[in-house]
Amino acid sequence: MSEGENGNGNGVGEGGGGGGGGVGFVRADKIDLKSIDEQLQRHLNRAWTMEKNKNNEQQEEEEEKDGEKRRYDWEIEPSKLIIKSVIARGSFGTVHRGFYDSLDVAVKLLDWGEEGQRSEAGIASLRAAFTQEVSVWHKLDHPNVTKFIGATMGTSEISIQTDNGHIGMPRNVCCVVVEYLPGGNLKSYLIKNRRRKLAFKVVIQLALDLARGLSYLHSKKIVHRDVKTENMLLDKTRTVKIADFGVARVEALNPNDMTGETGTLGYMAPEVLNGNPYNRKCDVYSFGICLWEIYCCEMPYPDLSFSEVTSAVVRQNLRPEIPRCCPGSLANVMKRCWDANPDKRPEMDEAVSMLEAIDTSRGGGMIPLDQPQGCFCFRKYRGP
Repeated sequence: MSEGENGNGNGVGEGGGGGGGGVGFVRADKIDLKSIDEQLQRHLNRAWTMEKNKNNEQQEEEEEKDGEKRRYDWEIEPSKLIIKSVIARGSFGTVHRGFYDSLDVAVKLLDWGEEGQRSEAGIASLRAAFTQEVSVWHKLDHPNVTKFIGATMGTSEISIQTDNGHIGMPRNVCCVVVEYLPGGNLKSYLIKNRRRKLAFKVVIQLALDLARGLSYLHSKKIVHRDVKTENMLLDKTRTVKIADFGVARVEALNPNDMTGETGTLGYMAPEVLNGNPYNRKCDVYSFGICLWEIYCCEMPYPDLSFSEVTSAVVRQNLRPEIPRCCPGSLANVMKRCWDANPDKRPEMDEAVSMLEAIDTSRGGGMIPLDQPQGCFCFRKYRGP
């Protein structure tokens, strides 16, 4: 064996260009080709990863800059929004009077509690649902649906105007801006008329407004899922307009929202109460309850608890008691709409047709309890 065999185990001769005058050399049989290949591959992977990260960062920067130019078509310009006094409070936030670009508007502020109150996944889910719903809402146009002005999600540019100046809002607050309706919600209107009741003609007018609005939403493949008189607003001519059909679906993710305290319980269909799959026919059921409420100017099941209502509606087929003075044509619409079997309930466009066919020329409305007993439904006129 030659002198090179005395080299170390890495195949490089000890002389390796050193002072001994020997010439360094490599023994081919001592080279670890596999190790060199793995080292080369790791080096290439690191170089490729660094380049990819660099490209991603550049792309994100470009998208962010581009996003500033290409806002969602439903987004408002926060600098044009002036938020003033509170007009209502809910489980998720507050509703304020305001002005947007000189328009008289209502502004619903939604606070999802990002600061430690919800997980990142929960916030992401709410934001995705919010974006999806307002994207649909802003395209709708119907006289019985509240006009959507715009929305904004997670911006620090929103502020509330007070007598002492402006108060900034945290970034976790989103807002929905809609037309302001001076008549308040339908529930409050019915409460005001609890003793006097409503003329039959007014009952049918309110019911038709609500039915036409729901029929329109269903034609657009939208299920409201929270139909109740509290979510229906009145304009200055007493026209009913559906509100919150978009936001209600977002808020339904809140486990505290679907409770009797919010006024929702009495309107929920049996399949919803029972935790079964449901579709647009749950809105039809809720409409039937609203129809009874409009006629009676009373709340359904005022003396029953959540568990009592749930059990009775699902297992005992409990429904609000229809007064004897209620015309059969209207009572029939109620009964069909709140049928326990969703398949037997009419579509909302059919409910519209049934209501349009009712003769309102003689009806006087429900008889208040403090009036002499007897049916006066067909007096010429009574009620506002």
